Amino acid sequence: MTSSALLLEARDVPPRVAYALEQAGVHPLLARLFAARGVRSPDDLDDGLGRLLPPATLRGAADAARLLADILARRGRVCIVADYDCDGATACAVAMRGLAMLGAAPGTLHYVVPDRALHGYGLTPAIVDLAMAHRPDLLVTVDNGIASFEGVAHARARGLAVLVTDHHLPALAGSEVVLPDADVIVNPNQPACGFESKSLAGVGVMFYVLLALRAELRERGVFAAAAQPKLDALLDLVALGTVADVVKLDANNRRLVAQGLKRIRAGRMQPGVAALFSAAGRHAARACAFDFGFALGPRVNAAGRLADMTLGIECLLTDDAGRAAELAAQLDAINRERRTLESGMREQAEALLDRLMPSGDPPPALALFDTAFHEGVVGIVAGRLKDRLHRPTFVFARGQDGLLKGSGRSIPGFHLRDALDLVSKRHPGALKKFGGHAMAAGCTLDEAHLPAFADALQQVAREWLDADTLQRRVRTDGALPIEYFNAETVQVLDGQVWGQAFEAPTFCDEFDVVAQRLVGEKHLKLRLKLGGQLRDAIWFGRVEPLPPRARLAYRLSLDEYQGQQRVQMMVEASV
Repeated sequence: MTSSALLLEARDVPPRVAYALEQAGVHPLLARLFAARGVRSPDDLDDGLGRLLPPATLRGAADAARLLADILARRGRVCIVADYDCDGATACAVAMRGLAMLGAAPGTLHYVVPDRALHGYGLTPAIVDLAMAHRPDLLVTVDNGIASFEGVAHARARGLAVLVTDHHLPALAGSEVVLPDADVIVNPNQPACGFESKSLAGVGVMFYVLLALRAELRERGVFAAAAQPKLDALLDLVALGTVADVVKLDANNRRLVAQGLKRIRAGRMQPGVAALFSAAGRHAARACAFDFGFALGPRVNAAGRLADMTLGIECLLTDDAGRAAELAAQLDAINRERRTLESGMREQAEALLDRLMPSGDPPPALALFDTAFHEGVVGIVAGRLKDRLHRPTFVFARGQDGLLKGSGRSIPGFHLRDALDLVSKRHPGALKKFGGHAMAAGCTLDEAHLPAFADALQQVAREWLDADTLQRRVRTDGALPIEYFNAETVQVLDGQVWGQAFEAPTFCDEFDVVAQRLVGEKHLKLRLKLGGQLRDAIWFGRVEPLPPRARLAYRLSLDEYQGQQRVQMMVEASV
């Protein structure tokens, strides 16, 4: 299977903005990088808690606070309905820990989490029945619920109050937004919500609900005799869930992540977070957003993909360091199993694609299914194939109920959830259910409808995507001045918050390739020369040799060996 053609594209750097940032004391290289990412003034870089958007602007937060305050006052029982990914797990842990901090009576807080294979996604009637074992007065969904019409109705029919906290896009009936009949809904993407950060993760929504609850309790005089709880103790979990869910790191999300990282670097974190750093072989004292997205997050996610997310939630909830270490070790083992499974599925998918497109030219969108595919890994494989081919991609696996469960990943310019909505309108009944975001979405269908779905998805892609959009691009920050190729620069860069829509720096230079060899049979180890200086580089997943001279896009990292640090280039692309 071939990769799509590649274009290296330099980011635009507004010179006046970069100069103003540098004059304000920002590191010269950072001033250039920040200006290219939309930062316009030093105030945009203020990550203080006081700069967070106010909870009062989040629609439903005040009503949720009153509902929760009333429940706490009468020692009512609350059951959190979690989700089986890292965002859902951290949101559940934030809810459980935060409500306990704010006065929930011992024994009144419980949670349930769906089994991906048995229950599917969200607040279903089956999950409501599972929660009833805890005799709750209130169900609180975290990172789900905005499209759980049947589950919410079932809960209310059984006499339960329902608070939905979610960040996913609501469902549509025609062109009208429809919402479940919950007592309160808190979601920045619901109609008439003036909250400026529409990219808040599920864990961020729950954190904001707790901020609103604390304000409500303060108004009621609950903290008159004691200092109010410091909810910033939860920000390590908020940061982990936010980065792991790959939401846009707008200014508000960057502040949440920055505050979480500061706590972790200072050693102030939940025992489970510390244990995950250790299990992943990462150093908490030098924590960066990359650790959340590529080390801790995948280990928590692995539980929901292949086992039971209760393992991940319990790791984040326990205050026993020994127990946290045991659970983190289990999560690490499951993640190794996940990597093996993913590798095999990806090879199967690529072999399937080779048969489907013998010329090597991919269609405008892809939908793949094999009876051997595992439901828990379809999203990861879809993402890998999307990155390789630069095409919207769905990968399906058969669920325990016999239906095909698909997970999709998209490219800029193709809103995946809206595409599914259009497919469902053009082919009524083809999709049993669907939901998601612009860049990631899921759907369920009968196997008999898969060919029609694939054709319909390709038709939408032909209508929405042109040749320019289908051109795979790697945006770079241009050449790295030679004086910045050192360990100090890497440490400066690693100290910042990078992520979705605020990408980590990728530089681009033309090099002489002095030496190259394969390591581990699938990675290209390079010795490069630029301006008379030799540099070490590695290109993970690349086996084809480079020509004697190559233009490379790369990131910087520090390679540690026997206590010594050296700068290494991580090659991302070449033209």
